[in-house]
Amino acid sequence: MSVLVYTESEQGQFKKTALEVASYAKGVAKMLGVSVTAVAFNAEDTSTLATYGVDKVLNIKNDKLEKFNAEAYADALAQAAKKEDAKVIVVSQSANAKYLAPLLAVDLEAGYASNVVALPENSSPVTVKRTAFTNKAFNITEITTDRAIIGVSKNAYGLHETEASGTNEDFIPELGSEDFTVNVESVDKATDKVTIADAEVVVSGGRGLKGPENWGMIEELADVLGAATACSKPVSDMGWRPHSEHVGQTGKPVASNLYIAIGISGAIQHLAGINASKTKVVINNDPEAPFFKAADYGVVGDAFEVVPKLIEKLKTFKANQ
Repeated sequence: MSVLVYTESEQGQFKKTALEVASYAKGVAKMLGVSVTAVAFNAEDTSTLATYGVDKVLNIKNDKLEKFNAEAYADALAQAAKKEDAKVIVVSQSANAKYLAPLLAVDLEAGYASNVVALPENSSPVTVKRTAFTNKAFNITEITTDRAIIGVSKNAYGLHETEASGTNEDFIPELGSEDFTVNVESVDKATDKVTIADAEVVVSGGRGLKGPENWGMIEELADVLGAATACSKPVSDMGWRPHSEHVGQTGKPVASNLYIAIGISGAIQHLAGINASKTKVVINNDPEAPFFKAADYGVVGDAFEVVPKLIEKLKTFKANQ
């Protein structure tokens, strides 16, 4: 018996979320007194997983699975769960995992709890704490099925190094044509940039920037902080920034450790999409902007004066490190 964890990778390299769910799975495994088995798809080097508590890796090598396919991945994970007699399966809350998890739940006749923020409070039945109402509240959910699938919120548990054996085993799931009814033709990604999904820090701009020609200081601040750039919905609607950078309830959700909002008033849809961020900082010249009520720290001032000074201070600090 083991806890099974789906470890996401890209171009053969594990994402940070993979290491976080592996850490979480180890925590669950300690509660249950069992081992951790990870499933990796076309990973080049699985040794990293041992650092985060994975006892065994089932490595699936299949050219058809180079690009994410929810149906095929779910079927492969279901077969792995049955092989390992896994009663608990842990996934992340990435866009791919959110697509995959319900299909996996159907395959395994398992209960699925998303947006989980802590280790289970009880193991029989599996009882977890989850965010609700766009991160405005918490609820306690019991999973009463024989198997339980837990979706761990990004940055909720963190990375915890726990050395394990990390043995590697090739695993060949039986996949048929019914697993490939959806075909991925191509994937377009921005290069040389930190993605919003993986970023620890996000720097976001709104209409207060007055135009796309002023986005240089947003990008410069993001560069200094090693952050991803983002924007509010009106900014993407006006074509100042690509829609891939739009964060909020109708855009991409953000659960970064630090979210810096510059020139964003804080419409309810935007706040709903970034509420899961641990620390929120707002820079706005309107002291009545709604964002100030949701922020942990606020600066009332002109972004064109505040941000350049902030960049200068950060550069000086880094130079003296």
